[in-house]
Amino acid sequence: MAHSIAPSLLAADFGKLNEAISEVNKSSASLLHLDVMDGQFVPNISFGVPVIETVAKVSTKPLDIHLMIVDPDRYLSTYAAFKPEYLTIHLEASTHLHRSIHQIKELGCKAGVAINPHTNIELLRDTIKEIDLVCVMSVNPGFGGQSFIENTYDKVIALKELIDETNSYTLIEIDGGVTKDNAEKLSRCGADILVAGSSVFRTPSIVEAITGLHG
Repeated sequence: MAHSIAPSLLAADFGKLNEAISEVNKSSASLLHLDVMDGQFVPNISFGVPVIETVAKVSTKPLDIHLMIVDPDRYLSTYAAFKPEYLTIHLEASTHLHRSIHQIKELGCKAGVAINPHTNIELLRDTIKEIDLVCVMSVNPGFGGQSFIENTYDKVIALKELIDETNSYTLIEIDGGVTKDNAEKLSRCGADILVAGSSVFRTPSIVEAITGLHG
């Protein structure tokens, strides 16, 4: 099955943000991935509402907003206002996951749930049929440019089995350390969307890098 690519803007040169988004617009990418970090849930701060407001005006690709923040429920309506295709919260940061998933959908977005490398797939069993996308972190969240965690392959296979077993329609997204070297294998394991940062934006050609990740 063919996979989609969602370039992660966190890895772009912020001095040339318009140019980077323009290149993504011209590419075969399906989404533009935006990581919102608060310095509490993860040990880094990225960008928030003012930057995303500008990005939303320039990007012709649907937005894929990933909230790496504590108490995400407080900000769902704020980020839903940008009309992203997916609005993703972390299982580890959500006290009432089922309620949060439905709140995202009521706001007009598809609901994503991200899980950190240490989080067991089985914790998604009770909500998997409600989730539109599971974002599997293949690095520890908070910084770009990290090495891919090899156990991710087994985790994706297990997640795909859970989705099939429950007759769910959930998509699997992989976030972290995605390159041309592991993209095809991740797709074979069951991944639907690959988030790529450094392997897209730190190359001579953003458009060609995205094409190369399709295999």
